[in-house]
Amino acid sequence: MSNDDVYAAGLLNRALDPATQPPEIQAFLRAELDLLHGVIKEGMRVIDVGCGTGRHLVLLRDRLRLGVGVDYERGYIARAAHRAGAGHLHFITGDATAIPIGARFDFAICLTNTWGTMSDKAGVLREMRRLAPHPHSRLLSVYSQASVAARWEWYRRLGHAVLEETDEYLLTEGGFRSEHFSDARLRGLIGDCTIRPVADIARAVTF
Repeated sequence: MSNDDVYAAGLLNRALDPATQPPEIQAFLRAELDLLHGVIKEGMRVIDVGCGTGRHLVLLRDRLRLGVGVDYERGYIARAAHRAGAGHLHFITGDATAIPIGARFDFAICLTNTWGTMSDKAGVLREMRRLAPHPHSRLLSVYSQASVAARWEWYRRLGHAVLEETDEYLLTEGGFRSEHFSDARLRGLIGDCTIRPVADIARAVTF
């Protein structure tokens, strides 16, 4: 199975249940939300690439002028649209490397290691730069190498026991492939960027 197949089977919904999450993962998710509240300002137009069920934009709705979420999984987009209701949040099904939007945004986000599960990372970065053209108006959050032990346990709880571990990824028996990054690798993939820790197991990257 590919990551697409695994997500279509509902892995994201189970992963976001706190009962499945080791303490290190819970701490990361809380710190990620704190970070997001710190960088997204009142009145911004924000696009969330790989938005899943829309939780980040829904949490930010009161401070956004416009929020748009993009994900390839139609079931997640349907749930996101239901959660958002009518208003200034919009969710569309699309490919993160060819997003069908011509507008420009104040900020682009791709969070919770979503980028670390995508195959065409350069294509996603290209689209984020196109949609949010100003330097340091794009934000990724990704796992660091320190996350490996917590993710072994998390994926086991989700029914995806790890079969293979390398310096760059974990691969589970269900076919889920999730990457982790050193600062040097991030700079090699992204170029000029600012990297800071998020909790003890992740990195936030602005570029």
